[in-house]
Amino acid sequence: MQKNRHIALVPAAGSGTRMGAECPKQYLPLLGKPLIYHTLAALCAVPAIERVFVVLSAGDAQWARHNWEKFGSRVQPLFCGGATRADSVLGGLNAIADKVSATDWILVHDAARPCVAVEHIEKLIRNLEHDDVGGLLAIPLSDTLKRADSSCRATSTLSRENLWCAQTPQMFRYLTLRRALEATRNVTDEASAIEAAGGHPKLVESDSANFKVTRPVDILFAEWILRSREATQGERTP
Repeated sequence: MQKNRHIALVPAAGSGTRMGAECPKQYLPLLGKPLIYHTLAALCAVPAIERVFVVLSAGDAQWARHNWEKFGSRVQPLFCGGATRADSVLGGLNAIADKVSATDWILVHDAARPCVAVEHIEKLIRNLEHDDVGGLLAIPLSDTLKRADSSCRATSTLSRENLWCAQTPQMFRYLTLRRALEATRNVTDEASAIEAAGGHPKLVESDSANFKVTRPVDILFAEWILRSREATQGERTP
Protein backbone atom coordinates (compact mmCIF):
# COMPACT_ATOMS: atom_id res chain seq x y z
CA MET A 1 0.00 0.00 0.00
CA GLN A 2 1.41 3.37 -1.02
CA LYS A 3 2.03 5.76 1.83
CA ASN A 4 0.36 9.14 1.51
CA ARG A 5 2.77 12.04 1.21
CA HIS A 6 2.85 15.34 3.06
CA ILE A 7 2.99 18.48 0.91
CA ALA A 8 3.09 22.04 2.29
CA LEU A 9 1.30 24.91 0.58
CA VAL A 10 2.12 28.47 1.67
CA PRO A 11 -0.24 31.22 0.41
CA ALA A 12 1.89 34.36 0.09
CA ALA A 13 0.08 36.58 -2.39
CA GLY A 14 -1.17 39.15 0.12
CA SER A 15 -0.04 42.76 0.45
CA GLY A 16 -0.02 42.97 4.26
CA THR A 17 -1.55 46.45 4.34
CA ARG A 18 -1.82 46.55 8.14
CA MET A 19 1.96 46.51 8.39
CA GLY A 20 2.17 49.91 6.71
CA ALA A 21 5.27 48.83 4.81
CA GLU A 22 6.29 49.44 1.20
CA CYS A 23 6.68 45.75 0.43
CA PRO A 24 4.44 42.78 1.29
CA LYS A 25 5.02 41.65 4.88
CA GLN A 26 6.28 38.22 3.82
CA TYR A 27 9.37 39.99 2.49
CA LEU A 28 10.00 42.28 5.47
CA PRO A 29 13.44 41.76 7.04
CA LEU A 30 13.54 39.43 10.02
CA LEU A 31 16.98 38.64 11.46
CA GLY A 32 18.63 39.55 8.19
CA LYS A 33 16.37 37.48 5.93
CA PRO A 34 12.86 37.85 4.49
CA LEU A 35 10.19 36.92 7.00
CA ILE A 36 8.95 34.08 4.79
CA TYR A 37 12.44 32.55 4.75
CA HIS A 38 12.03 31.52 8.39
CA THR A 39 8.60 30.06 7.62
CA LEU A 40 9.99 27.97 4.78
CA ALA A 41 13.01 26.91 6.85
CA ALA A 42 10.72 25.46 9.52
CA LEU A 43 8.64 23.54 6.99
CA CYS A 44 11.73 22.20 5.23
CA ALA A 45 13.18 21.06 8.56
CA VAL A 46 10.34 18.52 8.91
CA PRO A 47 11.50 15.26 7.29
CA ALA A 48 7.92 14.14 6.57
CA ILE A 49 7.24 17.14 4.31
CA GLU A 50 8.32 16.23 0.78
CA ARG A 51 7.73 19.54 -1.04
CA VAL A 52 6.83 23.11 -0.16
CA PHE A 53 4.87 25.13 -2.73
CA VAL A 54 4.69 28.91 -2.26
CA VAL A 55 1.69 30.60 -3.88
CA LEU A 56 2.67 34.09 -5.04
CA SER A 57 0.79 36.76 -6.95
CA ALA A 58 1.26 36.73 -10.71
CA GLY A 59 3.06 40.07 -10.57
CA ASP A 60 5.34 39.26 -7.62
CA ALA A 61 8.69 40.95 -8.23
CA GLN A 62 10.20 40.35 -4.79
CA TRP A 63 10.73 36.59 -4.84
CA ALA A 64 13.49 36.71 -7.46
CA ARG A 65 15.42 39.32 -5.46
CA HIS A 66 16.22 36.90 -2.64
CA ASN A 67 18.39 33.82 -2.34
CA TRP A 68 16.48 30.58 -1.81
CA GLU A 69 19.32 28.21 -2.71
CA LYS A 70 19.39 26.66 0.76
CA PHE A 71 16.07 24.95 0.04
CA GLY A 72 17.09 23.57 -3.36
CA SER A 73 14.27 22.04 -5.38
CA ARG A 74 12.28 21.29 -2.25
CA VAL A 75 10.69 24.77 -2.38
CA GLN A 76 8.88 25.79 -5.54
CA PRO A 77 7.09 29.10 -6.24
CA LEU A 78 3.71 29.13 -7.97
CA PHE A 79 2.70 32.45 -9.51
CA CYS A 80 -1.04 31.90 -9.35
CA GLY A 81 -2.18 33.77 -6.25
CA GLY A 82 -5.65 35.27 -6.11
CA ALA A 83 -7.44 38.17 -4.46
CA THR A 84 -8.25 36.20 -1.31
CA ARG A 85 -6.59 33.49 0.74
CA ALA A 86 -9.13 30.94 -0.48
CA ASP A 87 -8.45 31.93 -4.09
CA SER A 88 -4.70 31.54 -3.57
CA VAL A 89 -4.97 28.18 -1.86
CA LEU A 90 -7.36 26.83 -4.48
CA GLY A 91 -5.16 28.20 -7.24
CA GLY A 92 -2.18 26.45 -5.69
CA LEU A 93 -4.08 23.18 -5.33
CA ASN A 94 -5.07 23.30 -8.99
CA ALA A 95 -1.49 24.10 -10.02
CA ILE A 96 -0.10 21.00 -8.28
CA ALA A 97 -2.88 18.63 -9.36
CA ASP A 98 -0.50 16.58 -11.49
CA LYS A 99 2.09 16.34 -8.71
CA VAL A 100 -0.06 14.88 -5.91
CA SER A 101 -2.59 12.13 -5.34
CA ALA A 102 -6.13 12.57 -4.07
CA THR A 103 -5.29 11.29 -0.59
CA ASP A 104 -1.98 13.08 -0.06
CA TRP A 105 -1.94 15.36 2.97
CA ILE A 106 -1.76 19.10 2.24
CA LEU A 107 -0.46 21.32 5.04
CA VAL A 108 -1.51 24.92 4.41
CA HIS A 109 0.59 27.33 6.44
CA ASP A 110 0.53 31.13 6.69
CA ALA A 111 3.61 32.81 5.25
CA ALA A 112 3.40 35.27 8.14
CA ARG A 113 3.83 32.64 10.88
CA PRO A 114 7.66 32.49 10.89
CA CYS A 115 7.88 31.21 14.45
CA VAL A 116 6.22 27.88 13.83
CA ALA A 117 8.47 25.20 15.29
CA VAL A 118 9.32 21.81 13.89
CA GLU A 119 7.73 20.37 17.03
CA HIS A 120 4.44 22.14 16.22
CA ILE A 121 4.30 20.66 12.73
CA GLU A 122 5.36 17.17 13.74
CA LYS A 123 2.75 17.13 16.50
CA LEU A 124 0.07 18.05 13.96
CA ILE A 125 1.17 15.30 11.57
CA ARG A 126 1.38 12.74 14.36
CA ASN A 127 -2.12 13.51 15.63
CA LEU A 128 -3.79 13.56 12.21
CA GLU A 129 -1.96 10.86 10.29
CA HIS A 130 -4.84 8.39 10.61
CA ASP A 131 -7.68 10.89 11.05
CA ASP A 132 -10.66 10.67 8.71
CA VAL A 133 -11.07 14.46 8.40
CA GLY A 134 -7.83 16.27 9.19
CA GLY A 135 -7.41 19.30 11.38
CA LEU A 136 -5.35 22.27 12.46
CA LEU A 137 -3.12 23.70 15.12
CA ALA A 138 -5.02 25.91 17.58
CA ILE A 139 -4.88 27.23 21.12
CA PRO A 140 -7.70 27.42 23.67
CA LEU A 141 -8.90 30.97 24.18
CA SER A 142 -7.59 32.28 27.51
CA ASP A 143 -8.46 35.99 27.37
CA THR A 144 -11.83 37.44 28.28
CA LEU A 145 -13.80 38.00 25.08
CA LYS A 146 -15.72 41.26 24.57
CA ARG A 147 -18.26 42.28 21.95
CA ALA A 148 -17.93 45.93 20.90
CA ASP A 149 -20.21 48.44 19.22
CA SER A 150 -19.26 50.76 16.36
CA SER A 151 -17.68 53.18 18.87
CA CYS A 152 -15.37 50.51 20.27
CA ARG A 153 -17.25 50.32 23.55
CA ALA A 154 -17.84 46.94 25.13
CA THR A 155 -21.48 45.87 25.00
CA SER A 156 -21.19 42.36 26.40
CA THR A 157 -18.81 39.67 27.62
CA LEU A 158 -18.87 36.36 25.76
CA SER A 159 -18.20 32.96 27.23
CA ARG A 160 -14.81 31.57 26.17
CA GLU A 161 -15.80 28.00 26.99
CA ASN A 162 -14.87 25.65 24.13
CA LEU A 163 -13.48 28.53 22.06
CA TRP A 164 -10.15 28.11 20.30
CA CYS A 165 -7.93 30.43 18.25
CA ALA A 166 -7.14 28.82 14.90
CA GLN A 167 -3.55 28.68 13.71
CA THR A 168 -1.75 26.96 10.87
CA PRO A 169 -0.66 24.58 9.46
CA GLN A 170 -4.08 23.21 8.64
CA MET A 171 -3.85 19.67 7.29
CA PHE A 172 -6.37 17.99 5.00
CA ARG A 173 -6.43 15.47 2.17
CA TYR A 174 -5.78 17.03 -1.25
CA LEU A 175 -9.05 16.19 -2.98
CA THR A 176 -11.18 16.81 0.10
CA LEU A 177 -9.70 20.28 0.55
CA ARG A 178 -9.93 21.19 -3.13
CA ARG A 179 -13.58 20.21 -3.34
CA ALA A 180 -14.40 22.07 -0.13
CA LEU A 181 -12.82 25.28 -1.41
CA GLU A 182 -14.49 24.91 -4.80
CA ALA A 183 -17.86 24.75 -3.02
CA THR A 184 -17.21 27.48 -0.44
CA ARG A 185 -14.92 30.40 -1.28
CA ASN A 186 -16.02 33.00 1.27
CA VAL A 187 -13.87 31.61 4.11
CA THR A 188 -10.81 32.87 5.98
CA ASP A 189 -9.20 29.49 6.54
CA GLU A 190 -9.29 25.98 5.15
CA ALA A 191 -10.96 24.47 8.22
CA SER A 192 -13.98 26.72 7.60
CA ALA A 193 -14.40 25.27 4.12
CA ILE A 194 -14.16 21.73 5.50
CA GLU A 195 -16.76 22.63 8.15
CA ALA A 196 -19.08 24.03 5.48
CA ALA A 197 -18.76 20.69 3.67
CA GLY A 198 -19.91 18.86 6.80
CA GLY A 199 -16.53 17.89 8.25
CA HIS A 200 -15.36 18.41 11.81
CA PRO A 201 -11.62 19.21 11.83
CA LYS A 202 -9.62 18.08 14.82
CA LEU A 203 -8.03 20.79 16.97
CA VAL A 204 -4.42 19.99 17.89
CA GLU A 205 -3.19 22.16 20.73
CA SER A 206 -0.32 24.49 19.89
CA ASP A 207 1.05 27.52 21.75
CA SER A 208 1.19 31.29 21.37
CA ALA A 209 4.70 31.27 19.85
CA ASN A 210 3.12 30.25 16.55
CA PHE A 211 1.48 33.64 16.10
CA LYS A 212 0.74 35.53 12.90
CA VAL A 213 2.78 38.65 12.18
CA THR A 214 0.21 41.33 11.50
CA ARG A 215 1.48 44.68 12.82
CA PRO A 216 4.95 46.28 12.99
CA VAL A 217 5.50 45.43 16.66
CA ASP A 218 5.02 41.74 15.83
CA ILE A 219 8.38 41.73 14.05
CA LEU A 220 10.06 42.46 17.39
CA PHE A 221 8.18 39.59 19.05
CA ALA A 222 9.16 37.24 16.23
CA GLU A 223 12.82 38.24 16.54
CA TRP A 224 12.76 37.57 20.27
CA ILE A 225 11.14 34.16 19.85
CA LEU A 226 13.54 33.05 17.11
CA ARG A 227 16.63 34.31 18.96
CA SER A 228 15.50 32.66 22.20
CA ARG A 229 14.80 29.38 20.42
CA GLU A 230 18.19 29.44 18.71
CA ALA A 231 19.95 30.13 22.01
CA THR A 232 18.08 27.31 23.75
CA GLN A 233 18.86 24.84 21.00
CA GLY A 234 22.49 25.88 21.13
CA GLU A 235 22.62 25.15 24.84
CA ARG A 236 21.27 21.64 24.23
CA THR A 237 23.85 20.85 21.56
CA PRO A 238 26.83 18.91 22.99
